[in-house]
Amino acid sequence: MPDTSSNFEMVTVNRQAYHEYFVDETIEAGIALTGTEVKSARAGHVNLRGAYARIKDDEVWLEGAHIAEYEHGTWANHDPLRSRRLLLHRKEIARLEMRVQAKGQTLVPLKMYFKGNRLKVELGLCRGKKQYDKREAIAKRDAERELARVSKYRQRG
Repeated sequence: MPDTSSNFEMVTVNRQAYHEYFVDETIEAGIALTGTEVKSARAGHVNLRGAYARIKDDEVWLEGAHIAEYEHGTWANHDPLRSRRLLLHRKEIARLEMRVQAKGQTLVPLKMYFKGNRLKVELGLCRGKKQYDKREAIAKRDAERELARVSKYRQRG
């Protein structure tokens, strides 16, 4: 979770990940980007839906994240779906690799935000939900929404 006392600006939230997975743990990681990717992210043109992170050769890579081409870019513009390296300490990578292999968990990007001038990605160490878990979460959310609606009505009358 980003530190609320520091200056941070939310770029995007992967709402689909919260529906598809149980989030066991979160990790903040930096991300290696080109200049046009940073400018596009500042404009909010990022989509994390369907994105995931994988560990390859002792490095963590973000796959499937879409950062739109910078609209004022030139021929040196970036590929929107390229793999991007995530910046973590070696010990963190080793611990994540153990958890992913041993428990069948996966790394999913949950949020992307600027912390100061640095773009950060909040990774979640996640377990997949079954279909009945998803239905249960939807029913719970609808019940809470209905309860809020009724209590709001009672306060008026």
